[in-house]
Amino acid sequence: MASTFVNDLRLNEMGTGDQSGSWGTVTNLNLELIGEAFSFGTEAITTNANTHTTTIADGQADPGRSMFLKYTGALDSACTITIGPNTVSKMWFIENGTSGSQNIIISQGSGANVTIASGQTKAVYSNGAGSGAIVIDAFATLNVAGVTSTEIAVLDGLTSTTAELNILDGVTSTAAELNLVDGSTAGTIVNSKAVIYSSGGQVNGTTLAIAGTAVTSTAAELNILDGVTATAAELNYLDIATLGTSAASKAVTSDANNVVTFSGGITEDSVTITSSSAAATLNMRLGTSFLHDLTENVTYTFSNPAASGNSSIFTLKIIQDSTARAITWPSSVDWPAATAPTLTATNNGVDMFVFQTIDGGTTWYGFVAGQALG
Repeated sequence: MASTFVNDLRLNEMGTGDQSGSWGTVTNLNLELIGEAFSFGTEAITTNANTHTTTIADGQADPGRSMFLKYTGALDSACTITIGPNTVSKMWFIENGTSGSQNIIISQGSGANVTIASGQTKAVYSNGAGSGAIVIDAFATLNVAGVTSTEIAVLDGLTSTTAELNILDGVTSTAAELNLVDGSTAGTIVNSKAVIYSSGGQVNGTTLAIAGTAVTSTAAELNILDGVTATAAELNYLDIATLGTSAASKAVTSDANNVVTFSGGITEDSVTITSSSAAATLNMRLGTSFLHDLTENVTYTFSNPAASGNSSIFTLKIIQDSTARAITWPSSVDWPAATAPTLTATNNGVDMFVFQTIDGGTTWYGFVAGQALG
């Protein structure tokens, strides 16, 4: 019976009565080939070849049998390497040691194959299924102590230094907390705050979210705060809403000559009021200069002064109609010489008065600014 080589290492399986007188030689060679199967071997690819065939020799030394197989040679394109025979089922560590920065593609039949990039090594195995044989990346689904190859792949291309990675040493933040610095979540942050940096390293105003509100200030506007040493309480002095009025809008402005103007409750445009019935009561609200066309006898009341210790002042211009009218002043008004003025007796006359309080309205000081003006 003749010798056969149908095993995966292509060793000489001597038939009964075969190799008479040479059994020792053949057996020793088989032992050497078994050792070769655990060795390191190299095989050169023809320069710039697109295909290459590695066939494990029957009963002879051959680098294709080596467990670690390194391919060398110069390539200008990817090269498909077919390992034969296609009935061999075996594992290899294969290194792409070629020059030219090209891939090599390990194949056995028409089935799946494995691509190995230049300078890289992969563990692969063939299934020896004949013409439809496949080659598999042995470590594609590797799990080492619970760490999968997918998780290991995250480290591919990592450029962080040991010092940079050590920054994480002792970090107790959860994944959700660390994800707050992910710019893709800007605008959806709940119960927290985050500062998002753009690719250039500067704060991105459209993604700097505070309680979900986008910051629209420019860098020049934010730089106004550079060097400010005032406390929050001191800055709040600029809020005119704290000056004793309840007006919804307050403002302080200055012109080119640094003349300050107060508006929205401190001074307002004149308001014309007209009494609608005899003995009407008119409520004079602080913060308004009043122009009153007097058509009935009226009683005035004053309200809305600033808190005690602040000065509240307003002016009142009264224009009589064709019939002289009488007015009644609040009892809280303190007039010079304790005598309240009367209106001009002249029909259609004009009277001007100024009122001020510094004790929250307990006492108003009244002054005649001018009478019989019209």
